[in-house]
Amino acid sequence: MRSSKTNANPSIFKRTGGILLHPISLPGHWGIGELGDQALRWIDFLKQSSCGLWQILPLGPTGYGDSPYQCFSSFAGNPNLISIELLYQENLLDQTDLKDAPNFSPDRVDFGRLIPWKNHLLNRAYQNFRQRHLSELQEKFETFCAQHTDWLDDFALFMTLKAAHKGRVWMEWDEPYRVRSPKALQAFLATHNEGVDAFRFQQFLFFRQWSEIRTKANEAGIRIVGDVPIFVAQDSCDVWCNPQLFKLNPQGYPRVVAGVPPDYFSPTGQRWGNPLYNWKAHRHTRFDWWKKRIRHALTQVDIIRIDHFRGFCACWEIPAHLPTAEKGRWVRSPGKSLLRLLTAELGGELPFIAEDLGVITPDVIELREAFQLPGMKVLQFAFDGDDPRNPFLPHNYVPLCVAYTGTHDNDTTFCWYASLDERVQEIARNYLPLIDQDPAWQLIRSAWASVAVFAIAPLQDFLRLGSEARLNFPGRVGQYWSWRATEDGLNGHLAEQIAKLNYQYNRHPYY
Repeated sequence: MRSSKTNANPSIFKRTGGILLHPISLPGHWGIGELGDQALRWIDFLKQSSCGLWQILPLGPTGYGDSPYQCFSSFAGNPNLISIELLYQENLLDQTDLKDAPNFSPDRVDFGRLIPWKNHLLNRAYQNFRQRHLSELQEKFETFCAQHTDWLDDFALFMTLKAAHKGRVWMEWDEPYRVRSPKALQAFLATHNEGVDAFRFQQFLFFRQWSEIRTKANEAGIRIVGDVPIFVAQDSCDVWCNPQLFKLNPQGYPRVVAGVPPDYFSPTGQRWGNPLYNWKAHRHTRFDWWKKRIRHALTQVDIIRIDHFRGFCACWEIPAHLPTAEKGRWVRSPGKSLLRLLTAELGGELPFIAEDLGVITPDVIELREAFQLPGMKVLQFAFDGDDPRNPFLPHNYVPLCVAYTGTHDNDTTFCWYASLDERVQEIARNYLPLIDQDPAWQLIRSAWASVAVFAIAPLQDFLRLGSEARLNFPGRVGQYWSWRATEDGLNGHLAEQIAKLNYQYNRHPYY
């Protein structure tokens, strides 16, 4: 463990600016952002803007509610992001396969229409792959399967079983499959091998395309900031394969669930519903599952934001039968032991950003500082009271932090400011006199001018968009995660504005 007096490794933390945009929000013709030409154009836009960071959200396959924080696996990729155009170019799809494409909205993801259509196309691509004997692609597919067998085989089996059980959560499957009876799983594989192989093939396509995007980003001097949620979804391959690592009852349901007590976002707290870890079991394995998870994440991104970092100190345990999060208790977590092992595993430098928002106690700050991890500063939280000691005011920042205008959970800055009462607006005006004229740009300039090593803003703020562009509202299900940028918004004029900002405040990309 490093002393809190040491400086962060400059190869990881260097004064830089960046943009938050999840790949689902990229422009494109096929109903959702994809990992093809539009992603490459986005990288060109970032390079023209002199941005050195692209921050994304978790890349996993989403389940109920379409949230990237509730995925079927911590290791797998989201097949909805696979580029249709690249599949066509590689002779995996024909023009006839695309002729019945729905008339998708250019600025909104309609998951209800998208997912069945895309599943059909991906299954068609797999059948073409098998029938057309594409020998070079077959060799690459076999290599991928061999390299990722430690998670890929279980995930493909999990998804095939889920399809056979008509999408039901794994706790409701027939008992032999729920408890992973070797005899039952072997018999299932014997009759469903092609279905399992099709899910493997989807992952091959995803990781092949994402690897190309990451390579192009790095070559352009851009590092990708990924996101590892501290918790996993209950209905996931992670929990199905490792029930001993979680606090579950004999039927596989959680005895207690994760969340946070009442806070800025919700007066009744947030009941996320994720299962909580059996930390004793993790200690017994020397955190082997966590080490695999982080190593795998770092094959996809350059820097990891640890979502809900305070969970490495203590987790808010809510009895699973309660509908809200007011009643619960803080239970200690072995974060120091885990981070110490990860430091050794990764060679002494943790490329992590600690999401340390919400109810933060001194032990969380101590843990973050002990491992020299930058925390998060959100400017939308800076004006809640007229207190010059507010830690979200830029004059209180330290260099080792990341300044944001807002996150994926906040409203856009334009609508955040419009919704403030007059008293709070006056506090903001006293600090940023020009905020009335252009609230989003004034918060962006303040973040970029600060001493924070990284300054990041959602693309929606650079575009000065309103609440129609809000990506998420914590605690609400079914109406978020759908905003998409349009091609005309990512123009040369905006790129020039951002490039001037990065130059003015000495935030250069990683050339």
